Amino acid sequence: MGGALTACSGASDPVDGAAPAAGASATVADEAAVARSGGSVGARGSACELPVTFDIAADWEARAVDRTAGDSPAAEEAAGALLHQGPVTAVCEIDAKPAGNIGFLRVWTGASDAGDARTVLRAFVAAEGAVNKEEYRPFRAGGLEGSEVEYLRTSGILDESKQERALAVSTPEGPVVLHLGGLDTEEHQQMLPAYELARKTLRTP
Repeated sequence: MGGALTACSGASDPVDGAAPAAGASATVADEAAVARSGGSVGARGSACELPVTFDIAADWEARAVDRTAGDSPAAEEAAGALLHQGPVTAVCEIDAKPAGNIGFLRVWTGASDAGDARTVLRAFVAAEGAVNKEEYRPFRAGGLEGSEVEYLRTSGILDESKQERALAVSTPEGPVVLHLGGLDTEEHQQMLPAYELARKTLRTP
């Protein structure tokens, strides 16, 4: 990105189809600190033009995903695998490295017929591979409605589980997914204020 993507089910609840995971708090996102804004993305002329806009944390750097195929069939296949996850495609990558962390807030979009936000989010998480302790809840901000999830993902590289989270909203142009990963759980938690800033400022352009 800026070249290519950079590497780095529970029981039902009354609202959004999954019970709180063991040891997880349903209010973690609500209680998280909010990072200082360093601008916004999504609007025309910004680093990433999107169906939504939101603020990005100070010193984080946003860049649109380069969808240019590689110079060989193998490279093209590898690029395609990185760009797509479930029903959505990566379109924007916001890098935390300039702010001192290792991780990204990534934006993914899908076709208008991909399904509602909850369906898209569940498919996105399922495509992550080895995940567990998913905790889903409804999401609302800036007139948008959707679904949000926290979960643990087992990294094949580190051979350990790490926290990740994502949210999805429906827009007239199709679903949008925001995903926060991180090198490990510690990095993920350090980047939560940036995720919370995006979450609270999410709106349509």
